[in-house]
Amino acid sequence: MGKDQSGGFHPPKGKPSTINKVEGLGISNAPAEKLDEFLELDNKYVEDDLTLDPSLPIRHPNRNTSKGENSFKGKENKPESDKTAELSIDDENKTEPEELPQVLDKELFIELASYQAPCCVTMYIPTHKSGVEVNEKKDLINFKNALQDVSKRLADREIPQAVIEQMLTPGYELLQNDTFWAGMNEGLAVFISEGYFRYIKMPVAPENELMCEKSFYVSPLIPIMASKEHFFLLVISKQKCKLFRADAFGMEYINVPDLPEEMMDVKRISEKDASTVRVANSSGGGANFHGMGGGNPDEKANIATYFEHVDDILYKQILHTENVPLLLAGVEYLIPIYKSVCDYHNVCSESITGSHEHDDKYELYKLAKEIMLPYFEQPLDKALTIFANQSATELTSSSPNEIIPAAYYGRISHIFVKKANHIWGTFDENSNELTLGDSESADSEDLLDEALIKTIQNGGEVYVLDEDKMPAESPVAAVFRY
Repeated sequence: MGKDQSGGFHPPKGKPSTINKVEGLGISNAPAEKLDEFLELDNKYVEDDLTLDPSLPIRHPNRNTSKGENSFKGKENKPESDKTAELSIDDENKTEPEELPQVLDKELFIELASYQAPCCVTMYIPTHKSGVEVNEKKDLINFKNALQDVSKRLADREIPQAVIEQMLTPGYELLQNDTFWAGMNEGLAVFISEGYFRYIKMPVAPENELMCEKSFYVSPLIPIMASKEHFFLLVISKQKCKLFRADAFGMEYINVPDLPEEMMDVKRISEKDASTVRVANSSGGGANFHGMGGGNPDEKANIATYFEHVDDILYKQILHTENVPLLLAGVEYLIPIYKSVCDYHNVCSESITGSHEHDDKYELYKLAKEIMLPYFEQPLDKALTIFANQSATELTSSSPNEIIPAAYYGRISHIFVKKANHIWGTFDENSNELTLGDSESADSEDLLDEALIKTIQNGGEVYVLDEDKMPAESPVAAVFRY
């Protein structure tokens, strides 16, 4: 040991001296065997005065030591050994957030709709892709407030605090994930139960809603269910043409390997006598370029030859099995040239004019979606026409008392529901007994949500509409099969 100026001794750096340790803990007068036991443990678990041995297992400071007691699933009064085993299992099977597809197929929708537990939490939050709301973390703040609201609601239902923490921990962990919040879409749907945490970054904005029931609230997911309606967008230019497949929610580029990189890659054009190819004449047929404006007729013939080659490839590889619209985007004088040589039968009469080969995909999709909106509304228009034509018969109704039982028994072909609306009550399918309530209660369920689920399961069509588009002044209307 080294001395200081006053003559006192100091232990060297590293492990503290035995004397200092013993005196510091106030056990210097303890029996010799106790001192030996302490020193043996000290040597085993401590590297120096400030550092524990790295191999020493340590409980996390936030670990919930009461987890497993008064459990939500009725595991109370178990022996202490069983409780310890449950704690270990819970830690090993930690619930991880799982992202679901932005567009749901029918099977996944029904899986969510059919999930039941003593408590199922559903959140819908409008979110933002960009802008000041992202910079100020508005979506994150709204989600945090929703988690706090859920915690209070669950506590009011006398759900054990340990279960509440287990259910909401994945959500609080998402609050720390900057990448998650930087990649938002139009809305966020979250589904939480004990040992269950799934979310969807929705491509459409939902109403702000929070529900705690015995099943998940799924009506706002209807607009993002996969449908057959889609179209193709072809960006044309004298450079490489690009094909996209689009639906009601977005658009994806389709790589067509054989498409030429530019017009001169087509052999008939690159040859010396290209100027004589496909020039229209009275006896040989070919493309008719009248009304296309000025310019070199030979150049237009070459463009037509190029577009005919592109059309042949697209038709053989993609379009020959399709019957959906093909929307063209390109400089105005190119549109009629492409249409004149196109073999596909369903080319849209409208087009996106201008130079778009370098456009951002999202911006290009917005232009296309605006033109194609009537196409996507065709199924709804048809369904509303059916309701109007049958409105004077017994095959339609706007009464919840008729519609809800009919949905359970598979009688509904088309159902229309007002957005963000709820009808609380109970329905006994065996006795055909319907009880409607004025508000949410522990014993009631959202019968409007159940009617939508039953209709989808039975092959009916479902539409969630704004109030001004509803076919009747009621939160629900339907067309019956019989």
